[in-house]
Amino acid sequence: MTQLMPAAFVGHGNPMNALEHNRYTEAWSAFGAALPTPKAILVVSAHWYVNITAVTAMKVPRTIHDFYGFPKELFDVEYPAPGEPEVAQRIVDLVEPTYVGLDEDSWGIDHGTWSVLVHMFPKADVPVLQLSINAELPFEYHFNLGVKLHELRSQGVLILGSGNVVHNLRLIDWRQPGQGTDWAHRFDDDVRSIMTSDPSQLASSESSPDYGLAVPTPDHFLPLAYIAGLSAAASSPTRTLIDGYEMGSLSMTAYELGGS
Repeated sequence: MTQLMPAAFVGHGNPMNALEHNRYTEAWSAFGAALPTPKAILVVSAHWYVNITAVTAMKVPRTIHDFYGFPKELFDVEYPAPGEPEVAQRIVDLVEPTYVGLDEDSWGIDHGTWSVLVHMFPKADVPVLQLSINAELPFEYHFNLGVKLHELRSQGVLILGSGNVVHNLRLIDWRQPGQGTDWAHRFDDDVRSIMTSDPSQLASSESSPDYGLAVPTPDHFLPLAYIAGLSAAASSPTRTLIDGYEMGSLSMTAYELGGS
C-alpha cells in the first residue's frame, strides 16, 4: 500500500500566534515534527478568498502581511520558503476538467499559512504552495476539489486547510480569553462530531441553527471542506489534533487526517 502523507485543518486564529508559544502553537509544532519531510506543502488559506481557483506557481513566493493594527514585530516576520512550480502544474493537471490557474506573480504566502508554518516547519526549507478559495462557488465544489487532491498525498505533498470552524470577528470579546460562547461551543461540537465520524456529511452543518453566527462569511470555514473531501477520498475520518476557543467567537479546533 502506498504511504499517504497526513493532512490537517488548523484553526489559525489571531495572527499573533506566529510569535507566541501556547497550547495551540505547541500542537502545531508537535504535528510538524512528527511528519516525514514533505515534498511540498499545499495550503488552502482563508485569506486567499477570490473569484477564481488558482495555485501559486512562483519559485520564490513573497511573505504577505495581510492585516493591520498589529505590532511591528509581526510585520517583520518573513517566511522564505521556496515555491514549487512543478507541483503547481501537477495540481492543474490532476484536477482537470476543473480549472485551476497558475499564479506566477500576484499572491504568495499569507498569514493564514505562515503563522502556522513558522511553528510546524520553522526552517522554511519545504516548498510551499497556496490554493485559492473561489468565493463564487458553493461548498460542494470545494469538497469535490478536496477529493480530487487526494492523489497528492501519495506523492509526498502535505495538504493543510487553514481557517477557523467558528470565526465571527464582529462578536469578538477581548474579555473572554480561552473561552467560547454557548453557540460557538454548540456549532464546534456539531462539526467535531461530523469530522470524527463521517466528514462526507460536513455540508449538513450549514443547516445548523448556529451556522449564521459561527460562519457569517464562508472564507474561514471552507478550508475545512477540502480536508473533509480528502477524508472522504481516503474513507477515513479525522481526529481532533487540538481544540479550544478564544475571545468568545473563535474556535481553534484543528483536525488531523492520518497517513496509511
